[in-house]
Amino acid sequence: MSTSARRRIVNDINKLRKEVYQGIRVMPFSQNMMYCQAIINGPKDTFWESGKSNIIKKFNLYTSTPIGTFNLIMQFSEEYPTKPPDVRFLSKMFHPNIYPDGRICLDILQNQWSALIDIASVLTSIQSLLSDPNPNSPANTIASEMYVKERNKYNSKVLECVEESWSTPSYSIPK
Repeated sequence: MSTSARRRIVNDINKLRKEVYQGIRVMPFSQNMMYCQAIINGPKDTFWESGKSNIIKKFNLYTSTPIGTFNLIMQFSEEYPTKPPDVRFLSKMFHPNIYPDGRICLDILQNQWSALIDIASVLTSIQSLLSDPNPNSPANTIASEMYVKERNKYNSKVLECVEESWSTPSYSIPK
């Protein structure tokens, strides 16, 4: 990896460590800094956090509200920050703007990328996307239709993802 890309990744990660970003963590893989594991919590007071889950509240399943914790992998090219990282969810996700393979349909990761966008901005944008999907630009048409027409059913699917996130292991660099 080029020195400027490596320096930028280190600066971005250090910024995340110094500033308070609610529910966002990033760790570079020790074997290769071109890959980072990111973990984001579901946005507060959403079904992704599970704080609004009527099922959990109704059955009083937990003494404290469980939080959805989702794993992503970020792969950087030598052209970073000129080109965006490839960011994918490793956790199971059911969302209008997330493809079944974990790729994310988000403008700042595609045609709206700018070298001024850093890792924190990418992850906070993804976190916001969870609670505010764009059903008009679906990556998952089933999730999009369910979000628009059957919100309770969609929220149940989200809760399944949240529950599965509690047992999602950490990952190593893909081969």
